[in-house]
Amino acid sequence: MSRYRLQPSPAQEAALLEHCGHARYVWNLAVEQHAHWQRGRASAPGFAEHCRQLTQARAACAWLAAGSVTVQQQALKDFHQAMANFFGKTHKRPTWRRRGRNEGFRIVAVKPGDVRRVSRKVGEVKVPKVGWVRFRWSRPVEAAKSFRVSRDAAGRWHVAFALIPQPIPAPGTGAVVGVDRGVTVSAALSTGELLVVPGLSEAEKKRLVRLQRRLARAKRGSKRRTTVKVAIARLKAREGDRRKDWVEKTSTDLARRFDVIAVEDLKISNMTRSAKGTLEAPGRNVRQKAGLNRGILANGWGRLVVRVGHKAPGRVRMIDPRYTSQTCNACGHVARESRESQALFLCVACKHRDHADVNAAKNLRDTAAGHCGGCAGRLAVG
Repeated sequence: MSRYRLQPSPAQEAALLEHCGHARYVWNLAVEQHAHWQRGRASAPGFAEHCRQLTQARAACAWLAAGSVTVQQQALKDFHQAMANFFGKTHKRPTWRRRGRNEGFRIVAVKPGDVRRVSRKVGEVKVPKVGWVRFRWSRPVEAAKSFRVSRDAAGRWHVAFALIPQPIPAPGTGAVVGVDRGVTVSAALSTGELLVVPGLSEAEKKRLVRLQRRLARAKRGSKRRTTVKVAIARLKAREGDRRKDWVEKTSTDLARRFDVIAVEDLKISNMTRSAKGTLEAPGRNVRQKAGLNRGILANGWGRLVVRVGHKAPGRVRMIDPRYTSQTCNACGHVARESRESQALFLCVACKHRDHADVNAAKNLRDTAAGHCGGCAGRLAVG
C-alpha cells in the first residue's frame, strides 16, 4: 500500500462519510447474517446471493440507493475475503464495524486517468459520486488497480493505492545481520546498533495523561467528551505516524545493507493476548501484562518484520528464539544467570561482557549464517 493524505472539501467530506456509512452498513448486515449460521443449517449467503440481496435493499431503501453500488458491492467482497481468511486460519473472524472506527471503503477497476497530478505537491483522485478529490503528492504515484479511502480516529483522511512494492536489491556482500526485538530497545542489531522507536515527547505524554483524566470526568454523550476524544486520537495518531516512519526507514536500511536478515520467530498475537482470564479463572498480574502488551505493540515488532519481508523477499530468516538471550555468543555456554539485567549480559563461564540484546542478536546472526560455533546445535534444538 502506498498511502497519501487526502484533502477533501467540506462537501466532499460529507459525501465520503456517506460512502463510509454505506460500506459499514452492508458489512454489518453480512456479519449479522453469518453470526446466525450454525452447523446443520443451510449454508450462509455467498457473495452472489449477497449481491442479489443488495439490489433488493437498494430498491427498497432510498438512502442506500443514493450511494455508489461499487462501494457497497466491494464492501461485501471484502467481507467474503475476510471470511475466507478466517476459515484459512490466517486472520480472526470479521466483526462489527463501529462509527468512528474502521471508517473507509475501497474502489476497484481504477483507470489510468482516475489519478492525476495537478501541481508539484497536489494530486487528484476520482471517487465515484464525489468527483475529483485532492491529496498531498508527497511522492510519485505508480499505476494501481484499486485504492482505499479511510478516515482515522483523529479525523484525517487518507487514500492508499494497492501496489506491489519493488524489492530492494541485495548488496551482494554476503553480510548477515541479527535483529533482536525488545521493549526498552526496539531493535538491537548484531553490529552493536541500538534502535529505538521515537514515541511521544515528555510534554506530549503529560498532555496525554491530562486529557485521559479529563475524559474520565466528562459526561458521556457531551460535546466536551467528543472534543477530548479527538484530542487524544490526534496525539496517538502522531505517535503511530512516528512508529510507521521509523519502521519504513529501518526496514529500508536493513534491506540495503545486508544480504540476510535474521529475526526471532515470535508469535506476537499470542504474546500480546490479554491475561485477565474469566470470572471462574481470573488471571494474575493483569496490569503488568497489559503494560508489557502495550510496550510490544508500541515498538512495532510485527510491522518491522513484515516490511523487511516486503523489501527483501527471500532474505529474511526466522530463527527459533529459545535460549538466544541466555547463550553466550563467545563460548556458547547457556545459563539464565548470565543475563544479569535487561541491558547487561555477563557470561558466568567465560566472563564475556556485552549488551544483552546485542548478544542475542549475534546469536541470531550466527545461527542464520550456520557458523555459531558451540551454540548452533543448542539454538536449533532448544
